[in-house]
Parts: sequence; C-alpha cells; structure tokens
Amino acid sequence: MDKPLVMGIINTTPDSFYEGSRTISIEQIIEKASEMVFEGADILDIGGQSTRPNSKKISVDEELKRILPGIEKIHKLFPETIISIDTFYAKVAKEAVQAGASIVNDISAGKMDEAMIETVAALRVPYVLMHMQGTPQAMQQNPVYKDVTKEILDFFIMQTQLLKQAGIKDIIIDPGFGFGKTVQHNFELLRHFDLFKMLNYPLLAGLSRKSHIYKTLGIDVSDALNGTTVLNTISLLKGANILRVHDVKEARETITLLQTVFPGE
Repeated sequence: MDKPLVMGIINTTPDSFYEGSRTISIEQIIEKASEMVFEGADILDIGGQSTRPNSKKISVDEELKRILPGIEKIHKLFPETIISIDTFYAKVAKEAVQAGASIVNDISAGKMDEAMIETVAALRVPYVLMHMQGTPQAMQQNPVYKDVTKEILDFFIMQTQLLKQAGIKDIIIDPGFGFGKTVQHNFELLRHFDLFKMLNYPLLAGLSRKSHIYKTLGIDVSDALNGTTVLNTISLLKGANILRVHDVKEARETITLLQTVFPGE
C-alpha cells in the first residue's frame, strides 16, 4: 500500500449500532455502494451480522441470505472496487469470495469458527486479523487488561505466526477499537497505535463513530462524525494504512489534506 485506503462500511442488517449504516433491501445496498464508490472508497466492507455489544447472533444461512445478493451485484457494477466480507463464519467467507469478495474481515481472529483459518488459506485472499476480548454478546462486560497495548501486541505476534503457518500470506492488523475495551483502553491503544508498525503488516483503524467518541463528548452517535475525523487523523499520523468508516467522503478528504501537508509520507 503506497497510500492510505478508505474502507466503506455497508451493513446489510436491521440492528447495527449506527442507524445510518443499515441497508436492508438490495436497492439500498446498491445505492450506498454507489455513493461510497463515487466518494472515493477503495474497499467496500459488507457485513450481514451486527457485532455491536449485546447483539443477537444469527445463523450462517441467514447471514448468507443478507450478503450474497449485494456482493454479486456490487461486483458486477463496480468490478474495480475491492469487496471485503465482514464475517466470522468460514462458510460465509467462502461463498462471499466465490461471489466476488476478495478480503475476509474476521472480528474473531478465527476463534469463533475453527474452519476459518484453513478456509482463508485455501481461498488465498488477504485476511483482516482483529483483536477482540470475549464475544460481541459479552465483550463490554468489564473488559480487563494489565497493559492493553502490550497484551494485544503479544496476541498479534502469536496469531500472525499461526496464520503464516496455515498458509495465509497477506495479513492486515486491526487492534479492534471498541471490541472488549473500555473507553480508556481505546484511547490508550490509539495513543500507542504506531507501535503496531513493528509487526510489518498493514494497519487498519476502525474508529468510525465508536462509543468512546460519543461518550467522551457527551453526544449521540449520529453527531460523532467530527470526532471520528479527529481520531482518524491521529491514526493516520501514527501509521494507519486503512480507515474503516461509515463516512467515505470525509475520510477521503482527511487523507488528501494530510498527504498535502506531508507529501511522500
């Protein structure tokens, strides 16, 4: 990656934490995808299962029903746009890639489906390795770390070795802001985000409209765009290669302005 990329979030769900990201019908999915491509998204990350705190887990079949029509249509309409499938199910990953996706984004690091790692290795696609303490249903119930940055760094060192041994060649690191972390944990992770560069893998920052933004500012999630832009800017200055966002236009502008101020970096 010779420049930071923008990954636009498309949730084919009725219950994702930010209402503005929810798309139910195929028409809504295509409209959102078209808007994001026009605004400069490099990657579209499509997910059929909400992973917000206390979310309800759905079946493989239900998730496939939600994501496959959109992936197939987007791949046909925008063949140059990279599609990422946001799932922790191996079967969903496999069928999504067959339908046109080319990245697997797994919040569970392969821990919620034992077939995921071997499936991704066989598919020969990049894998987003994210850290999460617990499961979406319970991850925010008093998450505890002695040293959050060190523990997550150690986790990535161990897990990337396992992925490479399994045959996964292209790995993207995501510290998992908001997944089993308190507000303080999230800000500490961002403060030390540049330390993850020592892993020598691309870094993904998924900060968009997360609760540590709107809780700190005392606002609603719908008003958290400005706070998101501030934290995205910090993550870019600390080495982020991919911004995973709900608001593509603003993320693209942030990257453009930073590259103008700091050309060649």
